[in-house]
Amino acid sequence: MAAVRTAGAVATLLSVAIISYFLCKTTQQKSSPKKKLQRRRNGLVAAIGNTPLIRINSLSDATGCEILGKAEFLNPGGSVKDRVAVKIIEEALESGALAEGGVITEGSAGSTAISLATVAPAYGCRCHVVIPDDAALEKAQILEALGATVERVRPVSITHRDHFVNIARRRALEASELTSTCGKENQIYANDSSKINGQSISEEKQNMQFSSEWKGGFFADQFENLANFRSHYEGTGPEIWEQTGGKLDAFIAAAGTGGTVAGVSQFLKDKNSNVKCFLIDPPGSGLYNKVTRGVMYTREEAEGRRLKNPFDTITEGIGINRLTENFKMAKLDGAFRGTDMEAVEMSRYLLKNDGLFIGSSSAMNCVGAVRVAKALGPGHTIVTILCDSGMRHLSKFHNAEYLSEHGLTPSATGLEFLDVS
Repeated sequence: MAAVRTAGAVATLLSVAIISYFLCKTTQQKSSPKKKLQRRRNGLVAAIGNTPLIRINSLSDATGCEILGKAEFLNPGGSVKDRVAVKIIEEALESGALAEGGVITEGSAGSTAISLATVAPAYGCRCHVVIPDDAALEKAQILEALGATVERVRPVSITHRDHFVNIARRRALEASELTSTCGKENQIYANDSSKINGQSISEEKQNMQFSSEWKGGFFADQFENLANFRSHYEGTGPEIWEQTGGKLDAFIAAAGTGGTVAGVSQFLKDKNSNVKCFLIDPPGSGLYNKVTRGVMYTREEAEGRRLKNPFDTITEGIGINRLTENFKMAKLDGAFRGTDMEAVEMSRYLLKNDGLFIGSSSAMNCVGAVRVAKALGPGHTIVTILCDSGMRHLSKFHNAEYLSEHGLTPSATGLEFLDVS
């Protein structure tokens, strides 16, 4: 009996010790900087991710496959880029590259910038965005309404110092230099920035100021920052896997920065190497050639006849002629081409048959999903990304006059534009 009582006492002491250890650990975690970031997720940031995976009925019924779309347009900032914005900001804050009160700069065709401007205030930060002036006007209007400072510049090659991404990088350096050298508000532009793309800075830009009250600048660098990839490897990919119960045959998406297709494809391949992952690529982009032939350019382009800005697509945010660090992480089994006409027709088809009002990249992704369904045959489950809605594409992709000027007026009654009856 004594032995039994002794064993019982020991067990009781062990239980108390274990409980005390975890209570202490919990208390320590609550006071850590990382926990501080997690607590902030109780606000707007908590609503990002865990988007529904919906069956696209018309495409599924027409192909005999289950075609599922990840409804990323339901994120608070209206796009898949909300995930990227949060990951970039949180990693930068944790590493010390960004201080609370800092200015986040980015060069973006719209969606990432909107997401950064949406979530930055939750971290006590502001945004300065450089956007090509051929992007849909409403994107700049949304950014300004969100409180971001917006620079619109002429599109040029990424090798040009005044490409919108390169300008955004300079703006971050300028903001940091101001913080370290000035103790009062100052307008900053490098001496060589008095003109952008050979044009005088507008009155609005002349009035832009980085105040000394803002604590430095941070260049988000969505194309090369692997926080982009990690946001999808750790978030979007696992969600798709859980929502399908691991029962999917293929995934397809277009690439701009490459973060989405890379993060999701690598996660799905790590879970099941039999899941096929594909790229859908718009006109003017070199990624299709890279995936299918191992080179970025056609023979003619490689011989030096490439234009500096060769894109002839109206789909915004996808297609690129360089390999980003994010895209390098992708695990792909192949690639498909998609055309502007197919994307336009697809968007109208889905609106009419499913009530889905989607943007240009989402439409291109759905073109890709049908391509995969035709390649694999009936009975397969295919997942793609519905990146954003059509609300920020009203002046171009959903503008009848604009489409008519570019010979892209839709006329299909069904899916005949993809040879599906």
